[in-house]
Amino acid sequence: MTIRAQDVVPISEARARLTELAEDVVAGAEKVLTKNGSAFVAIVDAKKLDYYHELERHELGRLLMLSDAERGMHDVHAGRTSSAEDFRRSLQDRAEKRRVKSQT
Repeated sequence: MTIRAQDVVPISEARARLTELAEDVVAGAEKVLTKNGSAFVAIVDAKKLDYYHELERHELGRLLMLSDAERGMHDVHAGRTSSAEDFRRSLQDRAEKRRVKSQT
C-alpha cells in the first residue's frame, strides 16, 4: 500500500484527531505518525496486524525449514549420515529404553 501525504501525521496533531485517524484506518488507510519530522509509529487496522503477524509466523517457519535443510546438506557432505534401517533401529532402541525406564 502506498502511503499518501495525508497519511503522514505529526504525533502532536494525532492526539487531537485520534478517533478520526482510527476511523480512516478501519476504512483501509494506514497512518504514519511522525515525531520531530521522522517516522515514529504507525496506526494499522487490527485485522491487518493479525494478518501481518500470521505472515511473519509463516516466514519464520519457512526460514527454520530452510535452515534445517541446509544443516542436513552439511551433514551429508561431511559424511554424517545413516541408512533408513539404522535410523529405524535407533528409534526402536530409544523407545525400548524409555519403556524399560518408565517401568522401574
